[in-house]
Formats: sequence, structure tokens, C-alpha cells
Amino acid sequence: MPVNRVLFVDDDRNLRLTFPAILRMHGFEVSVAATVAEALADISTHPYDILISDLNIGEAGDGFTLVSAMRRTQPDCMNFIITGFPAFENALAAIQRQVDGYLIKPASVEQLVGMIHEKILNSGPRNAMEPMRLSSLLRETVSEIRAITLAKMKASPTLCSFQMSDEERVGILANILTEIADQLESPEPNEPAILAIEASRALSLQRLSAGYKVSMLVTDSAILGSVVFDIVHRHLLQLDTSSLVLDLENFNLQLQFHLEQSIQVFHDAELHSGGIERKIGPSTSPPISDDCLRTG
Repeated sequence: MPVNRVLFVDDDRNLRLTFPAILRMHGFEVSVAATVAEALADISTHPYDILISDLNIGEAGDGFTLVSAMRRTQPDCMNFIITGFPAFENALAAIQRQVDGYLIKPASVEQLVGMIHEKILNSGPRNAMEPMRLSSLLRETVSEIRAITLAKMKASPTLCSFQMSDEERVGILANILTEIADQLESPEPNEPAILAIEASRALSLQRLSAGYKVSMLVTDSAILGSVVFDIVHRHLLQLDTSSLVLDLENFNLQLQFHLEQSIQVFHDAELHSGGIERKIGPSTSPPISDDCLRTG
């Protein structure tokens, strides 16, 4: 039987009316879903040969969630993404092993049909996708996480005001992330990663000497967390979704341990010095970073 069973997912009512109608004219059997929940229910209960999904349905990147679900439950199904953001093209190209094709809105149905037919004619055996744990992703992208975190720190008007080298800002971050990754794979992933805690305390002492305040430690932690979650979102199709929620929960817990230890260093210093204000001096201001001067 030819490949023709299609699940079309888009929150745009007009596209749900026009695209499926034209696809049916080309001989496809088309089911339509308007939400992620509807699509996931269909994926779990009906066989499909082709998934065509908008990239952003209810939330940004929802299309990836559907592709990921389809890849795991119906690995022979072809997956196509439609996106209204041309700038996202490079990101889609980077995950072509999981997506069979994509179109930029306003997309032509004829172009999509041609792409599908070409994939059908040239389709060969699919390579099984080996999903990875969050811990593996952290190790593989640690340099990228450091670079993006550094850029965001320098873009922060508060954080970039401190005269610190790049190494002082994020140099020890690789050790912290690696230790957290190891802890996520341990029998007790919700317990503090001891070496990561030690690294956090060392980093906090350096921050303290630079004139940081506790609120800035919170900003540091928030930036790191947001960068990691962005990395997860971009690599969603490569991750093992069966363990992802628990891994993210435990990663968040490790970040909390990291922040608590950082704050504890400041608290201990305050107790020993009679207050951080006296140690630093109430009128002392850190020298302005060249990065801040360049960015205004």
C-alpha cells in the first residue's frame, strides 16, 4: 500500500482547512489536529506514514515534541515541519537526521507534496535514533553552554559592571556541569554533587572578592539555568523523553544546591567579618568592566 496516511497539525484554522483539502486532492488520507494534546492522542492510537506539523503550535517548539513522539512510537513515519521563522532554518538543518524536511511559511502545498513524493521515492532504511540522557547532552555541549552563559553575563548591565576576566566568569563552569552530569547518572541523582559543591564554593569566593552581592549570585544561576534549558529545547529530538522530565527536575535541584552553597559562602564571610558591608566598604564600587564601556 502506498504511503499516504497523514497527520496534519497546526493551530491556524485557515491552514487546517486549506492544506488537508489540497493534500486529499493529491491522494493522501489526512487527519487534522489543532493542539499538541490532540496530536499526541492521535499518534498513540492511529498509524501514520507522514506527520506535517507547524513548529510553534501552543508554545514555541511544540512541533519538535510531536516529531519526538512520532519518532519513538512510529519510527517509520516521515516527519515534516512548517515554520514561519526563516531564521530558524539553520537550527532545523542541524537536526535533519530527525526531520525529513521543512518549509518556510507561506509554504506552497505543491512544494510540500513534491517534497513528500521525493522522500517516498528515495527513502531507504532509517537509522535508529539512539536517544541520549540529559547528562550526555551537558557533556557534549559544555563549551557551548559556557560561551552562551559568558555572553549573557556580559550583556547583563549588573554583572558586566564587575572587572573580571572571561576565565573568572565561567572558567570553572565546565567542572560544575561535568560533576552535575555525573551526579545525574548516579544512583542518587537528587543528592548534592560533592565536587560540584566544592567548585561552587571556590567560584563564590572569587565572586565575593570581586564585590558581588547575593542578588548577583541569583542572576548567575538564573542565566545558567536558562542557557541549559535553551540547549535542551534545541536538542529535544535527540533526548530520551522517558527520562527527561526527571533529569530536568534533578538538574534544577543541583542548580539549587549550587546557589545555596554560593550564598552560604557569602553568609559565612559576613559572620566572620562582621558584615560584608564592612569588608567591602559601604561606598566601595567595583571598577567598571571594559565590556560594559563598549556596550554602553
